[in-house]
Amino acid sequence: MNSDFTLAIHSLTLLALQPDRMATSEVISESAGVHPVRIRKVLSLLKKHGFIKSKEGTGGGFIFALDLSEISLWDIYKITSEGALQPKCPDSNEHCIVGANMQKVLFGIFLGAEEHLGEYLRDYTIKEVVDLVKRK
Repeated sequence: MNSDFTLAIHSLTLLALQPDRMATSEVISESAGVHPVRIRKVLSLLKKHGFIKSKEGTGGGFIFALDLSEISLWDIYKITSEGALQPKCPDSNEHCIVGANMQKVLFGIFLGAEEHLGEYLRDYTIKEVVDLVKRK
């Protein structure tokens, strides 16, 4: 799984905790501890998929476009990390039974793992992440 997934969740959670005002990429990047360019890349992806809206200029920034309970962690995973669990197999010896079949075998196993991950992540929404953050 890549860091875009966690940065997207972080960004959405921060926006959710201030629903009445916009947040800039600088504010979000400071909270996440990463460069604003990294956050802008993630925010652009979230905006493209309709999770957030933005306004440019003075007083601008980013704000939620949907209800918090409408966005599951699986939705975020799909746009940031889908396929990340696929095995990275080096070029193998095609004349060896293991080398010729390992990538296909592992691909099937990892695909199943990603399906199970999806089932689990569908149970969590940004609203639930916000509630967990507030409890800590």
